Amino acid sequence: MQSTITGQFATRREAELAVERLVQELGIERSSVSVAPRGVANSAGTRVAGADAESGHPGVEKHGDPELNDLIEVSVGCSEAEAGKIETTMKSVGARQVAGR
Repeated sequence: MQSTITGQFATRREAELAVERLVQELGIERSSVSVAPRGVANSAGTRVAGADAESGHPGVEKHGDPELNDLIEVSVGCSEAEAGKIETTMKSVGARQVAGR
């Protein structure tokens, strides 16, 4: 039976890390993973992190602030057998909530 597991992340960096681990460590096909803001507005999460933060490099200047409107959701289409590992992986990189099955 096919399932969809969805994790909610506070930062774009956490969401990207979840995708990286799902694909590289669990062997999930990238086409089975989607990343989108939880709400209708574009969002980089609920707090600044990673590339959204100041770089700290001389001469590199950020323009504007990241849109911090809502959580970011990472969803994975998977088999029932894969669901537990996917949930564990999402939680290990900071998922606020994981739902599905």
